[in-house]
Parts: sequence; structure tokens; C-alpha cells
Amino acid sequence: MLLFFAFLMCAPLLAQEGEMSDNRASVFKWSLIIGGSIIALAAAAGAYCQAKSISSALEGISRNPASGEQIKFLLIFGLVLIETLVIYTLLISIIILMINWGKI
Repeated sequence: MLLFFAFLMCAPLLAQEGEMSDNRASVFKWSLIIGGSIIALAAAAGAYCQAKSISSALEGISRNPASGEQIKFLLIFGLVLIETLVIYTLLISIIILMINWGKI
């Protein structure tokens, strides 16, 4: 499925006529595609992991209500770590997109 979306995003590059005389434009276009793919994949994985952790925490609290405070603390700590990874991925994709393309 991911490979299909990667090919779908590459379609504008394949639809161009003639040869690319400027290699920098090609690198810039590929960096846009890769940056978008990275952030989309990280957001999807982060959302899945957050949903799974919330589901597991609620299941644990329902089985043992006395440990609810400990589970809530660990849940919030885990959610912070998951969201931090997604923010790091956003930072990396912004760095990929903001490279000084004139000096390649």
C-alpha cells in the first residue's frame, strides 16, 4: 500500500517531457516527495501507537482500578514520547526541505 502511494506521488515527475537539464530541480522534487512521505508515515505510526496505548491503559484501569493513577502517569509519559518522535520526524523533514539547493 505504501509503495502504491509512493508511485502515486512520483507520477508528476514521470509525466514530464524531455530530459531534465538541471539536476538540482530533480533533487529538490525528490526531497519534497521524501519529506512528505516521511511525515505522513510518522504521523500515521504515531496515531496508531497512541490509540493502542490509550486502549491498553483503559483496559488495565478497568481490570485493576486501584492502579489507575500509576497507569495514567505511565500513559501520559508514553504519549509524550510518541508525540516527541513525530515532532522529531517533522523537524527532520523540514531540514530536508530547507537545504540550500543552490550549492549542490
